[in-house]
Amino acid sequence: MSTLLPRDTNGCPFLILAPMEGVGDLAFRKAMASIGGFDEAVRDFLRVPKNGHVKSLASVYEPNELAPIPLAAQLMGSDLELMGEMAREIERRGATRIDINCGCPSNTVTGKGAGSSLLKEPGFLHEVAKSVVKAVSIPVTLKMRSGYEDISLFKENLLAAEESGVRYITLHPRTKVEGYTPPARWDLIAEAKQLLKIPLVGNGDILNVQDALLMLKATGCDALMIGRGSIINPFIFHEIRSHFSGVPFHSRWEDLLRYFNVYLASMPPEVVGKARVSRLKQLFGFFFKGNAALLEKRSLILTSQSTDPNAFFEFALPLLKENMQLRGCKKTKT
Repeated sequence: MSTLLPRDTNGCPFLILAPMEGVGDLAFRKAMASIGGFDEAVRDFLRVPKNGHVKSLASVYEPNELAPIPLAAQLMGSDLELMGEMAREIERRGATRIDINCGCPSNTVTGKGAGSSLLKEPGFLHEVAKSVVKAVSIPVTLKMRSGYEDISLFKENLLAAEESGVRYITLHPRTKVEGYTPPARWDLIAEAKQLLKIPLVGNGDILNVQDALLMLKATGCDALMIGRGSIINPFIFHEIRSHFSGVPFHSRWEDLLRYFNVYLASMPPEVVGKARVSRLKQLFGFFFKGNAALLEKRSLILTSQSTDPNAFFEFALPLLKENMQLRGCKKTKT
């Protein structure tokens, strides 16, 4: 068992909230932390451009923003010197782990030689990862996809990452070109697990407890990272833990209400009016999408003409409350 990825006393694997650009921002992380259930979160990536000022770039990383839940930092770039310099600054700010992004499929990112473009050249991927490993004393890990255009360099990239000295790898088994479709190839996670000597975290298409259990069984991975599944169902980590502990878990209306309230309160002050409503629509839209009974009302959320976040909130919550029992969500008696 990895000391970095310990199972709990009931045998539940280490559970990580995935970094997600856009929806997985500070507001979402704080909302998820208000519910809890996961062991660690990873901040959405910090860009390390070739002409960037490292200290100002690192200033947005706050390792204690979710305390007591630890928050790892994720770096994305391709300049060896600046990646190392940024890693040192992040460690100085109190990070307990640094992750290297080798998976972002955005064209604006890959066009600058970062993210999943590193998968084109295993040798260079190795150099980038090693520059970070050598720069700090804290654990360095790496998150990657199965390839860029195809999986022809899959094994080479895995071994290049391992040989760089990273402590473990998180694998999202889709290529850059595939984006977020078709279904994630869990067989590639199983193949990677057999190939690597370091631990492996499985990521991709874990939307419920059954998915989590199937991934663990099918791949033998050491831990789970969940992104989209946590937006659809913010209680997913508790539900997975409940399976292993044998103690039934029932989500409560008060917890769900706090989740949305914390999200609203934690949005950046510069996001106002209609932009704030758009973010709320996105969050509610994912939640409604994950429930068959709520799905029919999703269009009411997405087509709302409200430009005031509080008014939108008052409109959306009754739709949730009316259907809260459809998720097994219980209201505490007063």
